[in-house]
Amino acid sequence: MAKDVVAQAPIEKELRQKTFERLRTIIESSPALTGMVAVDLSNGDTFAFNQNEIFPQASAIKIPILMEVYSQAYKKKIALKDMQPIDPAAVVGGTGVIKDLQGPVSLSIQNLAVLMITLSDNTATNILIDLVGMSEVNKSLQALGLQQTRLQRKMINAAASGRGEENIATPAEAARIMQMLYKGEFLNKATSADIVSILKKTDRRTSRLAPGIPSEVPIAFKPGSLNGVSTEWAIILLPERPYAVAIMESYKIDGQAPQVMEEISETLYQYFWRVGNATRYGTYVDPKMIK
Repeated sequence: MAKDVVAQAPIEKELRQKTFERLRTIIESSPALTGMVAVDLSNGDTFAFNQNEIFPQASAIKIPILMEVYSQAYKKKIALKDMQPIDPAAVVGGTGVIKDLQGPVSLSIQNLAVLMITLSDNTATNILIDLVGMSEVNKSLQALGLQQTRLQRKMINAAASGRGEENIATPAEAARIMQMLYKGEFLNKATSADIVSILKKTDRRTSRLAPGIPSEVPIAFKPGSLNGVSTEWAIILLPERPYAVAIMESYKIDGQAPQVMEEISETLYQYFWRVGNATRYGTYVDPKMIK
């Protein structure tokens, strides 16, 4: 369901309803289980479907790990400039570049964090999990009021995945995290901004939301994928109407409805651009000309 949290003119309500119906059609047309939350960061208005369902997160769970790294640095339990030797036994496959480096190698905690997000480096992720502690990540999530978002295994651990020890979240909680970061509510404004700046460095070519958004609009995001699963958490930094979005799919069927996330993203962008660049009667205006 979706909710209205701000007063809107009748014509704006009609546009919103059309957008809601379009989103519902896209989601219901897919054989996958699909959940999404999109939050208008200027006023809190929200589109939501299956928002409280629990989905596997794949690499999107690296955002809470990044937050814990910065939290422990803020509390001076660790220092971002501290160097960490890369134990060859810790190297795992999948995405990233550490597996391709010739040793001996040491990297700062901050560089490991950047690699974890921008290149989705699984070895960097596992090193950081060992450093900050899986239980500490989950304690911090709990303290933030996030009841369903949990880190339960390291990256590239098929045995744990097979036992159902999956890294999980809901669209509602993921969107709440992104909203918190945008508003500077995680620890303080400076720390939140540092985290968002790292998320902005992620290669847009890895995003399933980016095809629906003009290239000049910045995105701070982290995607993830597993067999049968796609997920992406993002802040779309549209100047007139920024929004946070989390979209998740599970039980996907190869070759069926492959563009669901892309279509949702395009629909959301069109809506937020229009309400951000039009008068209440639907006339588009140049924001620079408004006095």
